[in-house]
Amino acid sequence: MKEQINTPKSSFFKKIFIKICRLLGYELIDQSSFFAPTQNKYLNENLNMQGEKSITLPLGEIKITRKIKALTIIFRSCTEVNMLTQSKKRLFDKDKSEYTLRSLNSLIKSIDLAKKKFHRIEFNLIVIDYISKENDIEKIKKLLNGSNIKSQFISLNIDEFKNNIKKVNAKSNQLSLNQMSNMCNIYKSFLLAKKECKDLAYFVEDDYLHQKETISEMILTYERISSQIDKDLILCPTDYPYLYTKLDTTNVFLGSDRHWRVVGETLCTFLTSKDILEKHWNTFISMCEFEHYPFEKPLHEIYKLEYCLSPIPSLAIHCTNINSIFGLSPHINWKKIWDDNEVS
Repeated sequence: MKEQINTPKSSFFKKIFIKICRLLGYELIDQSSFFAPTQNKYLNENLNMQGEKSITLPLGEIKITRKIKALTIIFRSCTEVNMLTQSKKRLFDKDKSEYTLRSLNSLIKSIDLAKKKFHRIEFNLIVIDYISKENDIEKIKKLLNGSNIKSQFISLNIDEFKNNIKKVNAKSNQLSLNQMSNMCNIYKSFLLAKKECKDLAYFVEDDYLHQKETISEMILTYERISSQIDKDLILCPTDYPYLYTKLDTTNVFLGSDRHWRVVGETLCTFLTSKDILEKHWNTFISMCEFEHYPFEKPLHEIYKLEYCLSPIPSLAIHCTNINSIFGLSPHINWKKIWDDNEVS
């Protein structure tokens, strides 16, 4: 049975007034009934209008000047390699393919929800895969084909990039094949974003479980905060536990449905604009050509020049080992998100 929403009744003249306010772009609030008649929503609902205004009570509205036109999501997959730099088992103790498939499934669900909400935005999902098993590749393609999202699948050829990568890393150790393939995949994703991205690009590793509202929240928050500061920015969907091990000062912004704080470090899953990618192109690419320590050091250099924000609470969880400080975000029901994204 369809849920019935009982909205406060209005007189004839009040209805006319509401229509006029709506046409003029004004918002009305009935605090006695906790209702916004111009949007036909209760005040505990999301009152933001993508590409137009962001509303937070009691602070009022922010006119959106930075309107998002398109979002390209680039998902880097490899079901053959469990962990790049350690031998510990992951949370839930499953084969790597389980994390890849559930991560992709959660991402597709989140994109689908955003696609239904934001008809003005063009969504494009690209999977760049390296040596996954044929059976896993078939499941990945089945997930892509079963969605309503424009998508493509690309098999990575590391020969395209390996001559650009230094064979000795920052610790003077020989670069491992697994790390080289990872760097090649990141390299390919940056090149694709530079070539095909029309506005924003979201770079995603294949061990991040997303909540359904992740993409929607990032879109609305990006528009709101970049309109506030008149500047493009970087968003990381994960509230990493290691960010709480240091007493760093920060700034806190209001997003759509979450607080977002400025951070100086992330891993390699983040969203940004094509303009920022091109502005700092050499620094981004340096991460793919030489294994720094930490690996994400070039990103951290960019974060000294651009705002990078992460949500509180988290929108995605990183499925590493249970004891890893780079993994499970605090105050999130990890098991539910895992169970909800099982792929048959």
